[in-house]
Amino acid sequence: MGRRGLLRKCIVCGRYTLREDKCPYCGGEVRSPHPPKFSPEDPYGEYRRKMKLLAMRGGGELSKT
Repeated sequence: MGRRGLLRKCIVCGRYTLREDKCPYCGGEVRSPHPPKFSPEDPYGEYRRKMKLLAMRGGGELSKT
């Protein structure tokens, strides 16, 4: 099994399903509800934390540090 589980979650209504193409209840897009695999050597961790901080502050530009 290459992917993480069979369960999918609709991003529109929040219901869970086994279908991979669309939600059977509302027709919305479905995604995997499982978080990405953890790695202590996260190559994108610094970038992701900066983007999260910017989103919490309300936008802006990234500065090189």
